[in-house]
Amino acid sequence: MSTQDRLDRGEVKLNSRRQNGVIQPLLTDLYQITMAYAYWRADKTKDTAVFDLFFRKNPFHGEFTIFAGLEECLKFLENFNYSDSDIEYLKDTLPTIDPEFFDFLRKLNADGITVWAIDEGSVVFPRVPLMRIEGPLIVAQLLETTLLTLVNYASLVATNAARYRLAAGKNVTLLEFGLRRAQGPDGGLSASKYAYLGGFDGTSNVLAGKLYQIPVRGTHAHAYISSFSDCEELKCRTMKHKETGEEQDFIEMCKNWKTELAPFFALMKEESSDGELAAFASYALAFPEAFVALVDTYDTVRSGLLNFCAVAMALNDMGFIPKGIRIDSGDLAYLSTLSRATFERVATKYNLDWFRTLMIVASNDINEETIWSLNEQGHQIDCFGIGTHLVTCQRQPALGCVYKLVAINSTPKIKLSEDVEKVTMPGRKDVFRLYGGDGHALIDLLVQTGEPAPEIGSRVLCRHPFHESKRAWVNPAKVEPLYKMYWKDGKICEPLPQLVEIRQWVHESLKTLRQDHKRNLNPTPFKVAVSDRLYHFIHDLWLENAPIGELS
Repeated sequence: MSTQDRLDRGEVKLNSRRQNGVIQPLLTDLYQITMAYAYWRADKTKDTAVFDLFFRKNPFHGEFTIFAGLEECLKFLENFNYSDSDIEYLKDTLPTIDPEFFDFLRKLNADGITVWAIDEGSVVFPRVPLMRIEGPLIVAQLLETTLLTLVNYASLVATNAARYRLAAGKNVTLLEFGLRRAQGPDGGLSASKYAYLGGFDGTSNVLAGKLYQIPVRGTHAHAYISSFSDCEELKCRTMKHKETGEEQDFIEMCKNWKTELAPFFALMKEESSDGELAAFASYALAFPEAFVALVDTYDTVRSGLLNFCAVAMALNDMGFIPKGIRIDSGDLAYLSTLSRATFERVATKYNLDWFRTLMIVASNDINEETIWSLNEQGHQIDCFGIGTHLVTCQRQPALGCVYKLVAINSTPKIKLSEDVEKVTMPGRKDVFRLYGGDGHALIDLLVQTGEPAPEIGSRVLCRHPFHESKRAWVNPAKVEPLYKMYWKDGKICEPLPQLVEIRQWVHESLKTLRQDHKRNLNPTPFKVAVSDRLYHFIHDLWLENAPIGELS
């Protein structure tokens, strides 16, 4: 059911923000509902809790992550309530539950919840809570799965996109082409949104363009090229000159240019496909201002480039400038270099400077390693169209965010584990990012809430949360508190930036990291530390809760 349908039926607050209708309280795991009932039976309806949402390891063998999905979490909180149909479904699903619990559930909302969070689009690191959720235990527990699903995939795709941007460099256009390969329609929409947030320039996904104001780009497929046999089948043949309005036989112009250019390409005109020329010419007639040709349907070197250049020169005669070509197979470094050299030769012969800078788009199952390899080979590609590896995150399919209880009724709680990495850091915590004199971030420091904040120019002892010997003094040149209160008393407390503004913030946030943290191979881990006070608190509580063994 869409959000509008739910609005019409009174199932969503009238002042709620537009949101995918599938994001609702029942988008959760069953055990959240059963725990809520058990809490209710245990008379814990007045209990308050603090949960941390964080991840334990950066994805893609890297040393940074981009936080995304916060706005969707806040919209979920605005819309959080169980509809009549939700209650009826739960009654059928859990028939042994006390009916009074459903009356309790029907009245729940997120007005008693407070959320502290890092700004969306920020570079973040393991162990640092992205969000701190405080409020009634039962409500906070019911939020867990939905908040995790809204943050996990969004942050993973945004991070993947940011890594592609670092690989491609700032001057290469990146387009997301992944809808057909995504994990269903919701996955496709989320991928388009968060790839753009992470640094991509546009998408082929038309609905994402409408919903999120993302630039939409696209050309044509091989099917369009192969659907034509020769120029004689074209019924629409004429084009009006852009300036004069004079109408001419555009198809004949393309054929004449092909004859003239064929020797220049060291080819016989008959080696190239007439059907491909017809397809290019017909597409140029449809889009004379935005003509991009897919040149590898038959043979890029022996057919595609010649036919493209013939149509491009005919467009020039009619006052239009084509955009470029797309290569979807073969040796992309070699073919892009050859194409650029061809454009240079045509530009020189006919004194057309714009021909030198025609865009070369490359697709063909490109991943991050492909781009780094192409960089080493000196490619001439201006734009990458990336689909499968971007939206499915094939290198790592999940980020692994978790949602852990760290306090109940103001009493800190700790989860112990034989795996030290899974031991939680108890209690309410704040986080500060400390910067060096060169403007780069040095370390993220977690402190107990209420503990004095680190000060500029004053040494602070930063400790590894679990390894006693790992510690360092830091004298920060800048101290940045990372948490803001984003939700309280049923309202969003901070202005929410537009998607394009968050995209820019990703760029600015990444600039605060040293290059060695961002490099592709063997990046330097960014340090996350705790204050001396928090360190001792964690270990005292650890010893207090850990069972003591007995030898006999």
